[in-house]
Amino acid sequence: MASHAAKEPAPTSNGPAAGDAQPPLGPDSGLSSIPTQYIQEQSLRQMLKNIGYDEAREDNYRLKGVQLIDSVRQSLKLPVKTFDTAATYYHKFRIRFPSAEYNYEDVALASLFVACKVEDTIKKSREILCAAHNLKQPHDHKTPDDKIFESPSRFTVGLERHILETIGFDFRVQYPQKLLIKMVRKLYSKANTGSDSAEQHFLRLAYDMSIDLYKTFAPIKHSTFTIVLAIVELTALLTDTSTEAIKEFGPTRWHSDRGCVLEAMLDLLDLYTQFAKSTKVGTQIELDKLMAVKIDVNKAMSKDRHNRYYGWCERCVQEPPETLTGTPGSATSPGTNNSISGTVKRTGKATETLRFVFDAEKARRERDLVALYHNDEEEEYEVEVEEPIRESESRHPSRSAHPHRSHGHGHGNNDHGWAPYRSGRQGHHSDRPKGRNKSHGYY
Repeated sequence: MASHAAKEPAPTSNGPAAGDAQPPLGPDSGLSSIPTQYIQEQSLRQMLKNIGYDEAREDNYRLKGVQLIDSVRQSLKLPVKTFDTAATYYHKFRIRFPSAEYNYEDVALASLFVACKVEDTIKKSREILCAAHNLKQPHDHKTPDDKIFESPSRFTVGLERHILETIGFDFRVQYPQKLLIKMVRKLYSKANTGSDSAEQHFLRLAYDMSIDLYKTFAPIKHSTFTIVLAIVELTALLTDTSTEAIKEFGPTRWHSDRGCVLEAMLDLLDLYTQFAKSTKVGTQIELDKLMAVKIDVNKAMSKDRHNRYYGWCERCVQEPPETLTGTPGSATSPGTNNSISGTVKRTGKATETLRFVFDAEKARRERDLVALYHNDEEEEYEVEVEEPIRESESRHPSRSAHPHRSHGHGHGNNDHGWAPYRSGRQGHHSDRPKGRNKSHGYY
């Protein structure tokens, strides 16, 4: 039995064997992991601190980027699901890279370009760039075939690949508009009001609120049911509609939590009270009404003993690093952009191109194949080499070592250390410098 166990092949995984208490040295190089679809507020803030988040500046860029996506989407007559997908990718990219590296306009247009492919509403990068240019400069109307869009188009294509790597090829995005329409119709069917105008007004306001919601981080923090419940309840509070029928849509029945619904409502109210002019609903409702509803929601949250943010932990709060400064360039304005050659900047832990392999067996084969080229095998060996020992020169070498040197008067008083005199010169010993009668080494 022991001999049979000794012949069993070794496991192909990188994990510890059965009975081995030691943990593995590192993760499997071919391990595939599924990224998280939702990010809590505390984790979100920590990610923003890691990139040097400037709240005032980044909030402005976030609102402008989502507004640009919505404007270009309407100009190209794209469905609202493309807007939802593009805004989600835009947020996921910007929480990992600071604005000093990428201009918000470039990221917004590239996110819309990726969303068009994901949602099967194909648009060329030139068409998206041309629509953005015509919206920004209506007096200078361009066509997608214009040469001015060649360099920005290459940059957008390069940024597209970077966005795909950032989101981890996770294309899961919620579309609250479809569920919102069904819930509003069901709500008014239970109310039996018989007024189509009230239902249309309620639905129109709630639909605009679903667009404004993507100007916050709520879509990457909460599920679709949580978002829809928050929109319906907040719309009812703003329009003074009875909330008795809404209470029947309990959060637990929709796989949600009451604290998450209140958090999404407060996110929207913060948006409307601080950036009312950048939203659709904020300009339709008076500020006093918004503040009154916000106070009521805060009271309900305190009464139910919910935290402002779901899952918040005070002990996990860390000090923020230094804020990065810099003015980003723009691919649509080549004069301010230094990266229009089609390549993108890379930051983070890994600088190589990421590959996502979903077959575990294929990942193991690739790992073993790559290891052949990266494992350094060294072999130590000793070689005996005989080296001759050089004899040290003596302080007073013999005559044989200096055959051309004399002892002074023995060989015509010629010192080869000096050039001989010319022929015909009648010299005397006193003509030479003193002490030169002695040869080198004999003093």
